[in-house]
Amino acid sequence: MKRFALSDAAFDVAPLRQRLLSPRAGAFASFEGWVRDHHGGRGVLGLRYEAYAALAEAEGERILAEAVQRFDIVDAACLHRTGELAIGELAVWVGASAAHRGPAFDACRWIIDEVKSRVPIWKHERYAGGDAEWLHPS
Repeated sequence: MKRFALSDAAFDVAPLRQRLLSPRAGAFASFEGWVRDHHGGRGVLGLRYEAYAALAEAEGERILAEAVQRFDIVDAACLHRTGELAIGELAVWVGASAAHRGPAFDACRWIIDEVKSRVPIWKHERYAGGDAEWLHPS
């Protein structure tokens, strides 16, 4: 099963969390990134994420595989939205299960930082003043 995926529609985190359950895991940590109403001192009206899908999914899979090797975790997963998102919508979800909480927390932070740095996903923010800007990393 893939650990990293893109989604062009809103998603429920419960099935994502469910797939990380394991008798070996005593801990679970997750991160959710939402669309906020401001950036760089400007009001944000909404945004659009675009990705080079094949490369994004391949690099995302590499990141998650690295996380499993690097941290003492049972498993991890990440799902990132593409398309138009409104203020407050869930843009990215990361989860990690482990025997203990420390590695689960550490893995989540590392995964989101690597996804933002390495995965070809671009954010097009629309501002209250009428202008817009492309941003990468997401």
